[in-house]
Amino acid sequence: MRNDPGGLLDQAISVSDAFLDQGAIVLTKGRNPEETQRANARAGDITDGKPIVVLINGGSASASEIVAGALQDHHRATLVGTRSFGKGSVQTIIPLGGGGALRLTTARYYTPSGRSIQALGITPEVKVEEELPKDASKSAGSAVGEASLRGHLKNEGEPDDAEEAGSSSYVPDDKAKDTQLSYALELLRGTKTVAKSVDKKAETN
Repeated sequence: MRNDPGGLLDQAISVSDAFLDQGAIVLTKGRNPEETQRANARAGDITDGKPIVVLINGGSASASEIVAGALQDHHRATLVGTRSFGKGSVQTIIPLGGGGALRLTTARYYTPSGRSIQALGITPEVKVEEELPKDASKSAGSAVGEASLRGHLKNEGEPDDAEEAGSSSYVPDDKAKDTQLSYALELLRGTKTVAKSVDKKAETN
């Protein structure tokens, strides 16, 4: 899901549900407690529990972060790459007269364990940086992220210094030079191992 800027919430839930048997997938919390919504997984894993590695980077945002966070919290996948973008807010489109519309932030996304994605993103278990070619432009390896945007929504309950500018979104065209992909394949083949470490356990009720 590297450089996947997101999409529809229901599709992120469907993708996550395909690999989970039970438990929460994502929590959506608005200003008032009664606005909280929780999407749960249904029984059935299309891979029958086979190992999964998910690649993420600074270009992974919104819906792709929901999928990555759900699979990480449930210890269903190992995340490899760099920290994701940090787009954890929900926007509602309010139609206005004259064919216009207002995009208003109305809620926040949380992973199953209650982690807010906003301005923090998802941190992979295995951090692997892609090596930039010598002739790459400066922008190719520049850090991107929600926290680097002027006027971004702050992550509630977290100090400002917990937010970071983001991470590189560079992915080489040549798969032979793709360090993140190579590492993921080695994990799946069993030639590399990683001790999974997640701050909070996912809800499974």
